[in-house]
Amino acid sequence: MKIDLAGKTALVTGSTAGIGHAIARGLAASGATVVVNGRAQGKVDSVVAAITKAVPGAKVRGVAADVSTAAGCGALLEALPSVDILINNAGIFEPKGFFDIPDEDWSRFYEVNVMSGVRLSRAYMPGMLKRNWGRIVFISSESGLNIPKEMIHYGMTKTAQLAVARGLAELTRGTAVTVNSVLPGPTMSEGVETFVRDLAKQNGQSVEEAASNFVKQHRPSSLVQRFASVEEIANMVVYVSSREASVTNGAALRAEGGIIQTIA
Repeated sequence: MKIDLAGKTALVTGSTAGIGHAIARGLAASGATVVVNGRAQGKVDSVVAAITKAVPGAKVRGVAADVSTAAGCGALLEALPSVDILINNAGIFEPKGFFDIPDEDWSRFYEVNVMSGVRLSRAYMPGMLKRNWGRIVFISSESGLNIPKEMIHYGMTKTAQLAVARGLAELTRGTAVTVNSVLPGPTMSEGVETFVRDLAKQNGQSVEEAASNFVKQHRPSSLVQRFASVEEIANMVVYVSSREASVTNGAALRAEGGIIQTIA
């Protein structure tokens, strides 16, 4: 299968690092015109340059905007009025005990992880429906199904993304627009690597030992028994963004290494 997204414009929110960066690079390698997004102009510019260097012939540009706010989404929409592919990837996570999570954290996580995708989907989806082609992908998490006791506020937002995506998919009936979610498991992004390094330091372990122990202790049902790479997650996202994924709609696609112990 050769995925060809030439002629399609893709926006990947929160794509200056981690899974989002890998998705942007993967979409660019498949021929899409990719728009990198992050909050800081300097970081956006450096990632655009990095993808341009890594992918010969890549068509990529950047828009700096904070999609966790309505104003930031508005600024992004002004700079980019229309897209064919929307990857709602922007998100935050933070291990914190339930009894220590204040109201402000619940609101902040919801604004970043859920409302960014709601606002951008509301703005871009009508154009997709009118053109009769489009792809919206929410980057959720296995934590949306297996709510982690150390990050209940994060898990809540990832479950909410699944609900939003499935509801939006119902609006695509009879069209060539699809809306899906992708559920990564533990993935060695920059943010997670920092988290694992901190664990290693706290426990007097190597980074490799800390990563292995984390999966064994906190995700013991994992079938791969390791963290995924950001590229492994991006592969699933690029596929579901493609023309070839035309009958994959309203789905929650797992890329979590078999952690979730259910058939469906």
